[in-house]
Amino acid sequence: MNTPHVVVIMGVAGTGKTTIGPLLAARFGVPYAEGDDFHPQANIAKMSAGTPLTDDDRWPWLDAIGDWAHGRAGLGGVVSCSALKRSYRDRLRAAAPGVVFVHLTGDRALIEDRMSHRQGHFMPTALLDSQFATLQPLEPDEAGVAVEVTGSPEEITEGAVTALAALPEPAP
Repeated sequence: MNTPHVVVIMGVAGTGKTTIGPLLAARFGVPYAEGDDFHPQANIAKMSAGTPLTDDDRWPWLDAIGDWAHGRAGLGGVVSCSALKRSYRDRLRAAAPGVVFVHLTGDRALIEDRMSHRQGHFMPTALLDSQFATLQPLEPDEAGVAVEVTGSPEEITEGAVTALAALPEPAP
């Protein structure tokens, strides 16, 4: 499947957005953008200190991701973004109406285990509870799919490709 969709890889920290995003982008032959790169330094400092971001902290970050997605409309692309709340996804859709979401899901124990083994990431495991508390899964009226994060990165990517293939193509 080669798609002009702009896909937002979403989910709590530790679900594999940064691993699956580039694999999915390569599979579709489109660019990948790392959502963390859109954070202002002040956000990274807060999260590194174990302080959850507020909505006011997130708006400029979401707007920057939305701008990138808007620029890729009709061309395709994949970007990672936690997009934990419906209001965050609505903001991304306002900037780029054709975006679709791939919600990487898994149980807390698996995700905590993955987070405890990763190196050099600013998000501490201590913030995982706040991420799960904030998470609002995709609703039926939202364009997107949920994909379990059990299995290898390649298996997860294949699950995302299969699920996305069932979505309607975006309007030109």
